[in-house]
Amino acid sequence: MKKAPVVIKGNKSGIRIVLDSKMEFQELLKEVEEKFSSSADFLGNAQVAVSFEGRELTEEEEAILLSCISENSKLDVVCIIDNDKKREEYFTQSLNDRLMQLNASTGQFFKGNLRSGQVMEFETSIVILGDINAGAQIVSTGNVVVLGALNGTVYAGASGRENCFVAALKMNPVQIRIGDVIARSSDEKQAPPPEPQIAYLEKGTIYVDTLSRKTLADIHI
Repeated sequence: MKKAPVVIKGNKSGIRIVLDSKMEFQELLKEVEEKFSSSADFLGNAQVAVSFEGRELTEEEEAILLSCISENSKLDVVCIIDNDKKREEYFTQSLNDRLMQLNASTGQFFKGNLRSGQVMEFETSIVILGDINAGAQIVSTGNVVVLGALNGTVYAGASGRENCFVAALKMNPVQIRIGDVIARSSDEKQAPPPEPQIAYLEKGTIYVDTLSRKTLADIHI
């Protein structure tokens, strides 16, 4: 049995149009016209998503086929489903990157103290209402603000962002990481500064400064 040059397959989401891979495009266009014209009543006047399968199409060819479908049926094509895997992966990665940026700029709150051995990871910026004890770790794709004592390990900008910061009322961490840059405290035990501190990355170096309006105005975050 000879395979039809145009096959329409439908489901709840839309229709798949399987096209002959070798037929000249103009001949294929006539087949599409006849197929949709004869099936117009059966297909009805639904809003559908359409995917073209079986052959590579240029954007111009896709547009011509869509126009043909519109003229020879009652269907309202609302979108084309892209079957290009590389393009789909690119769009998916771009979307994930954008969602990560949005999440990092919004943030959330956590109330409680983190004990030694505890690790908490957040897909947003995070405000901790409590202490991070030595041996505990906080990881965030965005900024980290500790309204308490920071004595453990903190990782801000875990998504690779360098314009993130770490702020704490009592800043005395074992280790701070922002983006790909790591800073460790000295082995000698020191009392934390009495004022709130902010750590930020600039030109590949992590700086810790007193948290003030001037500091916030001077750093790039």
